[in-house]
Amino acid sequence: MNTDELLGVTPEEMARSLLARRQLLKQQLPTVIRTLEAEEQNLAPKAKKALEMNKNINSKVSELKEERNQAQRKANELLKIVKKSREKLVQSDGMINLDPSWKKEKMFEEIEEIEKKIETSALDHKAERKLLDKRKKLIDENDKWLKQRRDLNPEMVTYIDARREMNELYRIADKSHRKMLDGVEKAQPQHEKQQKIRDDLREIRRQLDRARELLSQSDRAVEYWERRLNKGFGELGEGFKDLLSAQRKVAEGGDSSFAKKRKGKISTNKKEEEE
Repeated sequence: MNTDELLGVTPEEMARSLLARRQLLKQQLPTVIRTLEAEEQNLAPKAKKALEMNKNINSKVSELKEERNQAQRKANELLKIVKKSREKLVQSDGMINLDPSWKKEKMFEEIEEIEKKIETSALDHKAERKLLDKRKKLIDENDKWLKQRRDLNPEMVTYIDARREMNELYRIADKSHRKMLDGVEKAQPQHEKQQKIRDDLREIRRQLDRARELLSQSDRAVEYWERRLNKGFGELGEGFKDLLSAQRKVAEGGDSSFAKKRKGKISTNKKEEEE
């Protein structure tokens, strides 16, 4: 519809069009509401289930993280004790009959370096798994070394037992860490799924609230435009102000609301230019 056609629309034609629209909405909205309610009822349990699954996964990941942290803390404490014990044995020649490569062994330093990378570096899951595999290999090799040395030197029993316990604690920590990484990987798509279901449910409820609001207004709107068609478009009392006052003002030579806004904008721009 062009400008001339729009200006040619009479108040009666506009009122009849608005009334027809309101009547159509009144007829259609109950069906729309029932459809949205059915979608809400179908989606709400899925949203609840997805939320519970997400919480369960996160809870399990937190438990595994705590298991890993506890095992690593204990292992790290034992690592300090074992290092001190090793130094004392070396100083007292308590390892004189052992493999001379002992003093060159870098296991402690390598374990500490791995631990430092795990705790402080922003690694992806693949890199973390490689570090865990490397520590596992070191610990397995060390277990073989411990068994041989324990048999050869009874004085080292306490030292070897502490070292073996340390290794076992690192294994527990690594196992928990691997399971934790699996949980984190599993949690990401589940979180995205739960987020999508939640967003869909929120949108359905928003539409449902809007449809119910429109339905509640339909009777009043229909009554309003029916009265306008019957009684006219002037002042009819409370809630029925004069709809043609602006039209009459323009017809008498006054400015329309559009013209007032335009003049105000021009005045503002001119003032800014002068400043």
